[in-house]
Amino acid sequence: MIDLPRPLDPLPSIKLKLGVLVTVSCAVTALIVQWGTATGHAAAITLPFAVFMSLAVTQVLAHGMTSPLREMTAAARAMAGGDYTRRVRATSRDEVGELARAFTRMAADLAEVDRQRREFVANVSHELRTPISALHALLENIADGVTAPRPETLHTALDQTDRLGRLIAQLLDLSRLDSGGAILNRTEFAVSPFIEAIVAQAHIGHPRVRFAIDAAPGLVVCGDRDRLAQVLANLLDNAAVHGPPDGTVTVMAHKSSRHGKLVLEVTDEGPGIPPQERARVFQRFSQGNGSYASDGGTGLGLAIARWAVNLHDGHIQVADSTQGCRIQVVIPAP
Repeated sequence: MIDLPRPLDPLPSIKLKLGVLVTVSCAVTALIVQWGTATGHAAAITLPFAVFMSLAVTQVLAHGMTSPLREMTAAARAMAGGDYTRRVRATSRDEVGELARAFTRMAADLAEVDRQRREFVANVSHELRTPISALHALLENIADGVTAPRPETLHTALDQTDRLGRLIAQLLDLSRLDSGGAILNRTEFAVSPFIEAIVAQAHIGHPRVRFAIDAAPGLVVCGDRDRLAQVLANLLDNAAVHGPPDGTVTVMAHKSSRHGKLVLEVTDEGPGIPPQERARVFQRFSQGNGSYASDGGTGLGLAIARWAVNLHDGHIQVADSTQGCRIQVVIPAP
């Protein structure tokens, strides 16, 4: 297809383009009528010719003004059928060009959401299938008498049900995140015992990892204990998974001298997160492009952590670190 020039594209406004079209059309018509009168041609011939030439010049000048609209119509029909690959070419600087560029960005965002949705369904299916298959095989062996119901066997079954419970809890949190129906049960509690309890739970799941606590004494926070426990537990689990098997995960807590807020930091000894990926790991369904993923499974862990921190009017970020990954949580202190 030949790409014809679009002479009015540099003009920044659709109103200005229409004004130029009307002006040029009237000028062409007037010039041809004047020429016909001066040369003695009959008006019955001059006027239709002037109208025809005016329309021809208008078509040449207006080429491309409505092309993005036609392309957007075709792309919208394709998107309704599930095809998010169509893009709209926008070369003009006017309102139609801005609309075309916004439409292209929207199409790209929808394509990314659709890709993440497909990955999420695949990840959840895998996460559900693995513990269910393990439980089925274990219970089948016990029922057939192949395996005795010893405590260690039952503990294996309990671990698989815990895994299922965590996944279902994440899905419920995702539903609350979408509906905005979460309510905080704020209470004041000491930070150090809170961290020690969460670290003790994390150590059970990762016995080879060393957890170090560096918390300033006397710190108190006012917040939803369960939600903050969910945040810290997720950060500890991520740090343990993405650090060395026998590495150290450090939890620090202090009160910022600059703004008086509580600062929690979890640092591992893993490969870290590249700067260009640091914002993306907090997006739902994100698995990360490198060796660090948001939770190694559904891609919901850090997205839910950010949601819980935002509920406390705080913020969470990946901070600079000389080694490994350092995730920092800042929430208001009482």
